[in-house]
Amino acid sequence: MQSKIILYKKVSNDVLAMLKARFQVTQFDTINATNHDAFIAELATAEGLIGASVKIDAAILDAAPNLKAISTISVGIDQFDPADLTQRGIVLLNTPDVLTQTTADTGFALILATARRVVEMADYVRAGNWKHSIGPDCFGTDVQGKTLGIIGMGRIGGAVARRAALGFGMRVLYTNRSPNPAAEQAYSARFTALDDLLKTADFVCVTVPLTPETQGMIGARELALMPAHAILINISRGSIIDEPALIAALEKGQLRGAGLDVFAQEPVSADSPLLRMKNVVALPHIGSATHETRHGMAVCAAQNLIDALDGKKSTNAVNPQR
Repeated sequence: MQSKIILYKKVSNDVLAMLKARFQVTQFDTINATNHDAFIAELATAEGLIGASVKIDAAILDAAPNLKAISTISVGIDQFDPADLTQRGIVLLNTPDVLTQTTADTGFALILATARRVVEMADYVRAGNWKHSIGPDCFGTDVQGKTLGIIGMGRIGGAVARRAALGFGMRVLYTNRSPNPAAEQAYSARFTALDDLLKTADFVCVTVPLTPETQGMIGARELALMPAHAILINISRGSIIDEPALIAALEKGQLRGAGLDVFAQEPVSADSPLLRMKNVVALPHIGSATHETRHGMAVCAAQNLIDALDGKKSTNAVNPQR
């Protein structure tokens, strides 16, 4: 008899077929107030979960006594408590490699857009303000040859470093839990303390995962260390940066600008001061949002779940497997 799984995100037909060939699939396009009770009822006999963007808390897990594996269609795992899952004997799997290059592209797009004021200048033209040759009031700042500080030299941080060093001749500084010799050799990246990185870099790009240790790691003190010409980029999670402190720093002119793909609250509130600032480029969490990458993530997550319920060990397991 086929194992029962619950799919709680809409996926393409080929991925759905991939899952149905192996499992009995109960599908929800998402979980919300209208279908939450039905979702909880289905959990009683489910052995696997696959989806994204839903908080899987203890109450949900308590309703799923037969659950063996959860496969998230994401690299981020802040919707889960890995320690609790390990205690319950449930393996958590993610999709770490599929979105690396696309997310790095987004990070570098934000570097270029903020430095060259792309969004602001496009709005300037669209508003009919381009009536003569532009002057210094429309100038941006160079990216080529500047110093990039990367907070978190994992897969995505390394991909950003490659674009910076090899594509734009940038000097790369980084801070990480431990040195990354491969990045140092390939991109001449230099391992440094966070405070020194913040004091030195022209651009700072945040790529660390959200953990209890990284939550709020960039606050008022850290922002005050950055030079006034610096630009802050966040392609990780919004809560890593103290958002009120960032707003205050930008309002005081402590920073040249910010490029943000993530926010503490998502969707970001329409009345956020960040959305009124011309020197802020705000995106709706599009880091991995291309057709190719999102499809690849869903395929990877489906294969992760198949392997897990077949009893195979996976390199994409986030928590220790018993």
